[in-house]
Amino acid sequence: MANTWGYGAMTNSLGDIQNTKAIIIFGANPAVNHPVGFQHFLKAKERNNAKIIVIDPRMTKTAAKADLYAQIRPGTDIPFMYGMLHIIFKNGWHDQKFMDARVYGMDEIKEEAKKWNPEKVADVTGVPADKLIQITRLYAKSTPGTLVWAMGLTQHSIGSSNTRLAPILQLALGNLGVEGGGCNILRGHDNVQGATDMCCLSHTLPGYYGLSKGSWGYFAKSWGVDYEWLKGRFKSEEMMGEKGFTLARWYAGVLAGKPGEDKIKNAGTNLKALVVLGNGITAIAQQAKVKEALDNLELIVLADPFLNEGAILTDKQNDVFVLPAATQFETSGSVTATNRAAQWRNKVIDPLYESKTDHDIIFELAKRLGFYDELTKGMLLKDDPKTAKPVKVKDEFQWPEDATDEIARTIKTIGLTGWTAERLKKHSENWHMFDEVSGRGHGPMKGEYYGLPWPCWTTEHSGSPILYNINRSVAEGGMGFRNRFGLEREGVNLLAEKGSAPKGSANKDGYPEINAENIEEVLGITLTAKEKSLIGKNWKVDTSGIIAQKCMEQGMAPYGNAKARAIVWTFPDRIPLHREPLHSPRQDLTKDYPAYEDKPNHYRVDTQYISKQTEKDWSKEFPINLVTGRLVNMNGAGVETRASKYLAKLTPEMFCDINPGLAANHGIRDGAMMWVHSPEGTKIKVKAKYSHSVSEDRVFLPYHFAGYFQGEDRTGNFPQGTKPYASGESANTVTNYGYDIVTQIPETKGGLCRIEKA
Repeated sequence: MANTWGYGAMTNSLGDIQNTKAIIIFGANPAVNHPVGFQHFLKAKERNNAKIIVIDPRMTKTAAKADLYAQIRPGTDIPFMYGMLHIIFKNGWHDQKFMDARVYGMDEIKEEAKKWNPEKVADVTGVPADKLIQITRLYAKSTPGTLVWAMGLTQHSIGSSNTRLAPILQLALGNLGVEGGGCNILRGHDNVQGATDMCCLSHTLPGYYGLSKGSWGYFAKSWGVDYEWLKGRFKSEEMMGEKGFTLARWYAGVLAGKPGEDKIKNAGTNLKALVVLGNGITAIAQQAKVKEALDNLELIVLADPFLNEGAILTDKQNDVFVLPAATQFETSGSVTATNRAAQWRNKVIDPLYESKTDHDIIFELAKRLGFYDELTKGMLLKDDPKTAKPVKVKDEFQWPEDATDEIARTIKTIGLTGWTAERLKKHSENWHMFDEVSGRGHGPMKGEYYGLPWPCWTTEHSGSPILYNINRSVAEGGMGFRNRFGLEREGVNLLAEKGSAPKGSANKDGYPEINAENIEEVLGITLTAKEKSLIGKNWKVDTSGIIAQKCMEQGMAPYGNAKARAIVWTFPDRIPLHREPLHSPRQDLTKDYPAYEDKPNHYRVDTQYISKQTEKDWSKEFPINLVTGRLVNMNGAGVETRASKYLAKLTPEMFCDINPGLAANHGIRDGAMMWVHSPEGTKIKVKAKYSHSVSEDRVFLPYHFAGYFQGEDRTGNFPQGTKPYASGESANTVTNYGYDIVTQIPETKGGLCRIEKA
C-alpha cells in the first residue's frame, strides 16, 4: 500500500531558511510540529529581519510569531494564491526574465489570475482584501522569499493542485533555484522523505521508477533475479503494472461488495490480510471504516515497539498477531531528512527482550514465503566495471551497509549513486565540520554538503543542497529543471532558453535528458568503442556510470535542462483550479467551483467526487468546519508519545478547541463534554476547550488519540501493562470522505461537522 500523506521534496533546506528575507507558510505550524527546525525561521528574523507570513485556518503558535497572519477558510488556498498572483502581475512585481527563460505555460496562469481580484478572493477565502494586498506586497517586495507548506496544504481533494500552484507562485517571483528561496515542504518526521524515496508508494518502484516492463526489467537485473520469476509473483503481467491500494483507502479493498461501499478493481478478490509495520493505523481517516475492515480481515499482523491500537479498535478475536518490534535505537542505518539529505544512525543497544528489528521481521516472513534468497541477493552483488553487469562478490551480506550500497548502485533517478555507506558514515561522524546554514563542509569534508542531499550523481559528487540552482556548477550541486515531458509542446520550446544553463556548463542552453543515442551530440564529446559497449540506454538505467561521469566532466546534469511547467496536460486540470471541498460550507460556491467527476479505479478503488458533493447540501446539517492538526508533545497516532507519562501529562485527554461564542450558542461550557458529529454518520465525545485560536465557524481537533470509539471506552482491550497513560477518541473517526484526485491523500483539512452538548 502507499503512504501518500505528503508530497514534494524540499528544494532548499531548513538551514538555508536563514538566508531568506520573507517566509510565507501555508498549512503548516512549524513552531509546534517542527520546533527544532523552527529555530531557523527565528534566526532568519534575527539575521535578515525576515518577515514571517502565515496563512492558516486557525491562530497557531507559528502565527503568533508572524508579522502578518491571514485566517483563511479551509480548502481555499488556490483562490488566495491566485489573488496574490493577480496583484503581482498587475503591479509588475513578477520576474519576467526568469519566466521567459525557465518556465512554460505561465500565460494560462496569468489569465486565471485575472479572475481573482482581491474582492472576489475575500468572498471565497474569508480573508479581507486589504490583508491580501498587504501580504502580497510584503512578500513580493522581500526577496528572496521562501514558501513553506505541510499537510494543511496537501490533505484536500485538490491537494495536488495546491502543491502545483505554490511553486508556480515562486516561479513567478523568480524565487526557485536561489539561496533563501525555494519550496520548503516540511515532512512530518525523520525518514518520511526516505520512506517515499524507497517505495512506500503503490504506484512506483523504489526511486520513483514507474511500473513499466522496462523498469521491472531493470530492477530484476539489479537485484540479480529472473524477470520471469518476478513476474510470477503477480496474478498476471497486467497487474504487475497496476497501481496498488493506498494507505488512505486500504479499507475499501476489504469492504468492497458490501452495501454502499465503493467498488474495487483488484483482480477479482478482496484484501484478506493486513501486515502493519510501524504505522499508526488509528491516524488514518475514516476510522469507522478502518474498524469495520479490521473486523472483516482473515489475518491481522501488527508490529510495533508499543501496542498498535488497531488491536484495540477491532472486535476480531482470532488471528490477530502482535509482534514486538525494536526501536530505531536498537538498529542502525540511514534515514533521509526533509531536505533530501541522509544521516547515518548507529545502534545504541541490542533489541530488548523478544523484540526484533523491522528487517529481521521482514526476513523471517520472506523465508516462510519462500523468497528470502531473492530478497537479499542484491546485497551480495556489485556492478562489474568491465561489463557494467551485477556480479556476486560475497556469500554473506552485512546489514545495513550492503543494503545501503545496493540502493546506491541501483537508484539513479534521484541521484543516490553517491550514497555509499562509507560516505554517509563519514558525514555523521564529522557533522561538526559542516556549516549550519549552507551545509558546506570544511577541513576533511571540504567539497561536500552535509548528508549529500540528492541528487548526488557520483561517488565523488558533493550533493545538491539547492535544487534548480544554475548559479553553481553541476559539480557543486547546480542544475536546471528536469527534462521529462518532451522537447516541445504545441510549438513552444520546453527546454530552457539560451544562457540558462548551470555555471560552467559546456552547453550554455537548454538540453534534453542524456541517453546513449544523444550523449555525444548533447555533451559535445566522442565515446570510445568500449564506452559505447558498456553505456546504458539512458541515465536512469546506466549501470556503467559513464553517462553521469561524462556529464560531470562537461558540467551538465544527466536529467537535462528544461523549463518548469505550469501546465500539466496529463492532469485532470491543465492548470490548478479552485474546486470547493466535497463537504463545503458554501453550497452557493459549489456551482461555480464544482468537484471533479467521479474517478473509477483510482488506486484500485472507484472514488466519489461530484456525486458526494451534490448528494445534499451538507452545510445545512453540518455547518462547522472541522480542522485537525498536531500537538508539540505528540506524534502521529500517539502510540509512542501517549505511552510516556511525562508527555501524556501535558495533554492527558482528548479535547476540542472551540470558540467561546460558538460554544455559547450550543450551551457548551469550558471543560464540559461535547459531541462532534460527522457527515459520515459517526461521532466522538470530547472535552470542550475554550480558545480564540479558532473562529466561530470552525473547531480544531488533535489527531493523536485512540482507545475510545464513538463514546465507547475500549481501553479494557489493552493487554496488561500496555495501556498508555492517555487515551481518547480519534479525530479521524469524524474526518470526512474525500481524497485527492491525483495522490488519493485524504481530505482531512476541509471537512464539516456539527456539535452538541454531551
